[in-house]
Amino acid sequence: MNVPHPPSRFQSDHQAGYQSGFGNEFATEALPGALPLHQNSPQRAPCGLYAEQLSGTAFTAPRAHNRRSWLYRIRPAAMHQPFRQIDNGRVVSRFDQVAVPPNQLRWDPLPLPLPQDGADFLDSWVTMAGNGSVAAQSGCAIHLYAANRDMADRYFYNADGELLIVPQKGRLRIATELGLIEVEPQEIAVVPRGVRFQVMLPDGAARGYICENYGALLRLPDMGPIGSNGLANPRDFLTPRAAFEDREGDFELVAKFAGNLWSARIGHSPLDVVAWHGNYAPYKYDLRHFNAIGSISYDHPDPSIFLVLHAPSDTPGVDTLDFVIFPPRWLAAENTFRPPWFHRNVASEFMGLIEGQYDAKSAGFRPGGASLHNCMSGHGPDAATFDKASASDTSVPHKIDQTMAFMFETRDVICPTAHALASPQLQPDYYQCWQGFNKHFNDEGTGV
Repeated sequence: MNVPHPPSRFQSDHQAGYQSGFGNEFATEALPGALPLHQNSPQRAPCGLYAEQLSGTAFTAPRAHNRRSWLYRIRPAAMHQPFRQIDNGRVVSRFDQVAVPPNQLRWDPLPLPLPQDGADFLDSWVTMAGNGSVAAQSGCAIHLYAANRDMADRYFYNADGELLIVPQKGRLRIATELGLIEVEPQEIAVVPRGVRFQVMLPDGAARGYICENYGALLRLPDMGPIGSNGLANPRDFLTPRAAFEDREGDFELVAKFAGNLWSARIGHSPLDVVAWHGNYAPYKYDLRHFNAIGSISYDHPDPSIFLVLHAPSDTPGVDTLDFVIFPPRWLAAENTFRPPWFHRNVASEFMGLIEGQYDAKSAGFRPGGASLHNCMSGHGPDAATFDKASASDTSVPHKIDQTMAFMFETRDVICPTAHALASPQLQPDYYQCWQGFNKHFNDEGTGV
């Protein structure tokens, strides 16, 4: 059992404590004796607390996939005023409102808001694309955020899906019901469906990406022929130790439910869980710990070898969502084209860049930007990258360094929103990067 120093409320200088392991069964208390022993819901919970179960899967899900936690809190989660619907802002949950073009699309980074136009983490969401349905609990939405204000006396939870948060600029301090998570660029955080939280900005401003997963919970992939080591190691996933906030006042609780935003007044902080145990909890992961696997003979491997997390579908081997990264790594394959080759996929790809330069694009894809290559839309390296890679000396290993790109990949078409298609950040000349290829065809049949 992990017992950190007991805070009476979250302080700005409080350092989060973590427990290691993906999907582990944890037991943690922020106040000695607050966690009941041997019984989840005793007649009287310790320290005058209320026992409450938070279930992230069906009660009857197989043991290996069942996710739930028992929370011991100062007040029940049901204690708030009625919700009323509020404006959704730029948050979208339906993706059948505009025709989806087969064009390759790319966007510049969102600008950070000006001080006089301050936006907190939730206010700043801009839905770029998505698929599926929140009602059917299948598919995803992809949002960008660019914020410059703390959430302060405001809290949020998402009943439509779990949130995979990918910071690109600025740290996030995510205070959740189950403890504190602090993430910086090149780290990710996952906040499960239904968990209440609040986001502070230690650096004053922050920008990044969010994937809202409507479907099955994200999990680590099986590794098959790779064996028992490689990719993301379970021990590197960190879950927070219990920490609580005990304060009263006039606060706002915002919910995303059935595709819309709702607001309720609440007279106390909902982050009042003093102890908890279970395996349904937020977590973080440092992408720099990923153990990349690559070719040491020839050919550029498929991006599935860079899979960090995935949400499986009802079809074996096919996911509703893959989270793939392209980290620093060595290229050692000989007599082959080392960057990603030209390709068309049945899957659809939404890419983002956290740092540096992506190895298939020499210009135009900036950190904080995004691209969308949908089902069977041709894409691959630009002309400059192709020419350089075709003439490179492949007898010498090459290190791809100072970079971190990622991809949200789905089995369904990713539908851009009306806002994304009209955005001033949309690059109208993106197609030009494939227009500069020269004809090298030799009809004399002499080969290379």
